[in-house]
Amino acid sequence: MTRMVSALALSAAIAAVAGPALAQSQGDWTVGFGFANVNPKSNNGTVGGAAATVDDNTALTFTAEYFIRDNIGIELLAASPFEHDIFLNGGYAATTKQLPPTLSINYHFPTQSKFKPFVGVGINYTTFFEESTPAGVISLDDSFGLAVNLGADWQVSDRGALRFNVRYMDIDTDVTLNGTDVGTAEIDPVVVGFGYVHRF
Repeated sequence: MTRMVSALALSAAIAAVAGPALAQSQGDWTVGFGFANVNPKSNNGTVGGAAATVDDNTALTFTAEYFIRDNIGIELLAASPFEHDIFLNGGYAATTKQLPPTLSINYHFPTQSKFKPFVGVGINYTTFFEESTPAGVISLDDSFGLAVNLGADWQVSDRGALRFNVRYMDIDTDVTLNGTDVGTAEIDPVVVGFGYVHRF
């Protein structure tokens, strides 16, 4: 994943200096539809004295972005619920659903090609719900954290583009079991997305 992010960043830098710039104009809107895979980091902390692991999941995504300046947009990411199984010391322990709305400010590198890379930074809010466990009643607290976004659009028409992007989200949640605090799950996923974006 580190190599992929580095390659994407290098491509963005090359494209930024290649030829005259074509702006994505102030006042433009884009909307996007696609899917994303939320892939938590491999070590998710200690919960109830056991090593926690959270599995990955894929769901539908929606984005809306408004350009406040040429090439600079404010983007909202929304999604259908992601569902994750939680394992403790390798054994199944619980299931939860989550929604990770994320607000970012993105810089889209002006290029004269169909390849249009971008970078962004913002804030993620993750809410957990429908938690369940055979051990009783489990609750996961909502989370606020940093979000970083790297991606690129490949223009397929005057107003349409295919988008690939990679996000990092800082997601930590305190876990309560039967009313007792049992630890913090450090999810911190890499989110890989693919979709279609339309400009208005």
